[in-house]
Amino acid sequence: MSDPQAQRTEQSEEQGTSYARTERTTPTRYKDRASWERAEIHAILDTAWVCHLGFVAAGGPVVLPTIFARVDDRLYLHGSTGSRPLRAAGGEEGLPVCVTVTQLDALVLTKSAFNHSVNFRSVVAHGIAEQVTDPEELALALDALVDHAIPGRSQDCRPANPKELAKTAVIRLVLDEVSAKSREDGAHDDPEDADLPYWSGVVPIGTRYGAPVPHPGTERALPGYLRDFQPPGAPC
Repeated sequence: MSDPQAQRTEQSEEQGTSYARTERTTPTRYKDRASWERAEIHAILDTAWVCHLGFVAAGGPVVLPTIFARVDDRLYLHGSTGSRPLRAAGGEEGLPVCVTVTQLDALVLTKSAFNHSVNFRSVVAHGIAEQVTDPEELALALDALVDHAIPGRSQDCRPANPKELAKTAVIRLVLDEVSAKSREDGAHDDPEDADLPYWSGVVPIGTRYGAPVPHPGTERALPGYLRDFQPPGAPC
């Protein structure tokens, strides 16, 4: 019997720039919207701030929102040492998980209620999550989590002390079984609806950052990385 993992690895090496396709990462609907390209998947992950972590606990599904960061082909998810998934990921077998990230880009309004849609970019990753215990990797992961929100911030704040680290846990998910799915299109009205007196079109959605507001106890001038910061994809 052939080894599925070996097949995926061989296929991934052959594709080079793509993750290997598996049954779990191949959608059953709108397959034309799916992608396994590393660059596209990484771009979606690197411009999102919240992921949803899915796992099974006490015989039932649980989905929790949390922050994350990507370093190469690894996702680091932040949590408390007392949380269920982070405790479970510390076991010898790790924790089977599904991590999803979704970015909403536009509302798509059509003349029929049925054809309404959204433009979006999403990533779904499957695998075994493990708790990060190596001090050097933990430091790298925590810096990445801070810098994921504001690049350069980890070097301009106090790192966690031992008491804080005792309350903090990070789990690692290696990106192996992963795919992206997206829609970037306009409104499509059925021909029979063309003459209906309803508005149809696209309502774009974007992220806007306000001007930083200093804490009353802050005497330092606004640092350059905040003064010049724009969220990924923001208009110049």
